[in-house]
This record gives sequence, C-alpha cells and structure tokens, in this order.
Amino acid sequence: MLCFRLSTTLLLAATCLLMTAVVSTERATTCGSEGNVQRLSCDDGVISVQTAVYQRGNAVTCVKLRPGAMPLRPCTQAGTVDVLKKRCDGKTECELNINVFHTSDPCYGITTYLDVNYTCIHSIHLVACEGSFAQLQCDQGQVISVTCAHYGRSDQTTCVYQRPLNQIQDISCSSPTPQVADSCNGQNSCTITVNNSVFGDPCVGTYKYLKVAYTCNYPGTSLLP
Repeated sequence: MLCFRLSTTLLLAATCLLMTAVVSTERATTCGSEGNVQRLSCDDGVISVQTAVYQRGNAVTCVKLRPGAMPLRPCTQAGTVDVLKKRCDGKTECELNINVFHTSDPCYGITTYLDVNYTCIHSIHLVACEGSFAQLQCDQGQVISVTCAHYGRSDQTTCVYQRPLNQIQDISCSSPTPQVADSCNGQNSCTITVNNSVFGDPCVGTYKYLKVAYTCNYPGTSLLP
C-alpha cells in the first residue's frame, strides 16, 4: 500500500491504494421524460465516460410514448458523449437533468433515452491547501496518470483551519486545472505548488485548495479495457 508522509501544510484525502490498471464497467440508462435525472457513481474510484447516446434507437427501451407523440423513428443527438465527459469525468458521482439534451433535439415529439457506459477507475485522491505543496508519488517503476484536478472551493469543511468565514463562504468556484496533468503525467513523482500564480484565481478572496485524483501504472499500460 502506497501512502504519503503528511506535513502540516498538506492534507491528504481518501485512501492511498496500490494502483494498477483496475477498472469496473457500469451502465446507466434513463428515459427522456420531463425532469428525469441521469446519475453516475463510483463507490471506489472516479468516473470515466466511455460511450453516451441520447437517442431513440429501438422499440424496446423506454417505449411508452408521450401523449400526442409522433411514431417511433431512429434518431440520435450529436455531441452527447462530450457533454457527459465534461460534466462527469474524474468525479466520484455525477448527476445531470437530461433536459440539457433538449436544446436541439432531433428526436422531438418522441420518447428518448440517455444510455451511458462508463468505467470506475480506482485512483489515489489528495487535497492540498492553498499555499502548500501537492506531492504525487507512485511506486518504483510506475508513472502518474492524472484523471482529475480541480482548484478552488466546493465545500466549507476542507482546508478551513483558522480561516475566517468570509474566506470559505464561496463554495461554487472550483474549476478544472490541466496544469497538474501537464506537469505530472508520465512522471514517477511530482510536486505542485498550490497557489494562484500556478492555477489562476477562480474566486478572489476565497481560501482555496487543489483536489487531485490520479493512478499509478506501469508505462504502456492502458487504464481502459
């Protein structure tokens, strides 16, 4: 089991697991009725969307027509997988109202469904408070592959020690940070300085933190089946 030595400035969240290319495959299908919500979740690991279709592709799935609906016909919404990957990849759980796909609906008038296949990638999670350093480390011979990194604040419980309330009130300013993957992918170990000069400032005046999920794999090993 791989664990990191904690310092007073580094908060390491979740467990430190021995990382190899371990994934589980899940599927979620949600009928396209008004108000329905698609929910993806991983009990152990982070989401990686593989395929996603918003469609009416057969006469079996979600076959109940809306009142006054037109007859069944093949139809598919373009760009569905891109929407799911942007919203859900790298998270442990993800929910979205499928009405987001109705903005330019080629299946208007018929009952559709959202069908998603995703994998749960077992990963190491860490959190480093603003002003500290995030240390990513793999076993000898393995390299880092960052699956998700966000800088900002999404709750009022993380990195709050001796912080005034006005510095932890904004909990909707977290944003993706490709800098971690750019710096650390393919390395055996990597140290990231956590401050606004590296990641920018998504919420001025708020005390922030960096959340990272990553895996350790042998070079040339694919995470996905």
